[in-house]
Formats: sequence, structure tokens, C-alpha cells
Amino acid sequence: MGELRLFDPLALEPFEDSFRSLMRPWRFEAPNVAPRIKLDLAELDGSYTVKAEIPGVRKEDIDVRVEGNQVTISAEVKTEKEEKKDGRILRQERQQGYASRSFTLACPVDEGKVEASYKDGILELKLPKKAGGSTKRITIQ
Repeated sequence: MGELRLFDPLALEPFEDSFRSLMRPWRFEAPNVAPRIKLDLAELDGSYTVKAEIPGVRKEDIDVRVEGNQVTISAEVKTEKEEKKDGRILRQERQQGYASRSFTLACPVDEGKVEASYKDGILELKLPKKAGGSTKRITIQ
């Protein structure tokens, strides 16, 4: 067992005890946070393909919105963690979190033809480009 000492504000080395306490073993548990949505975006001839990593989320808790060329993916996380020993609850935790990611594409998306699927924590979106989005080259004089 360590020795018991009184704090003396007039001591020559008042921080000695503070540094000594840093040598004690300690336990750190990082708080669980809402998942960060990681994206892969590819552009094909007539569409965009998005793969978004959203692990630990149910399909029903994912919201995808497309407005013109703006895409927003959001997800709500609800988890419960429970530790039992000999039928007694030692610790029970609940967590709720929210993650969202928005990005803008170069061309508008045809909202009526968007396809979405979710499997094994990966959300896949196929975003067809809106027809008639031709560009005109401007001649500079």
C-alpha cells in the first residue's frame, strides 16, 4: 500500500505527487459514438455509384434524400449493452447517436430512378443522371 501524505502548497516540489499518480495503472474506455459515414463515389457514363459504410445500423434507421444534385445520407444508432454475471446485471448502458453526410454532385440526379440497397453495413446507391442535362460550350471573344 502507498504511503499517505498531506498536500503542502508551500512545498518545494508541489507537483511530485501529481507525477507519481501518473504511474498508477488506469483503465480507459472510449465512449461509443455514432458511426462516421465513409463514402466511395464513382461516376459512370449515365450515373453515379455511391458505397457508404454505416456499420451497426438497421436498414430502417437510414434516411437518404436526393434534391437535384445534393445527396444527404443520415443514420440513427440505438444500442444497448448489458453485462451479467451469475444472473445479476453488473452494468447496463444505452446509447443513441446520429450521423449525417451530405455531398454535391456535378450533375443533377433523376430522383425517380434512384436505387438503394443495404447489406452487411454497406449502403449502395445508384444515382442516374437527369436526362437533358447537356452542356453548351461558350466561345470567348
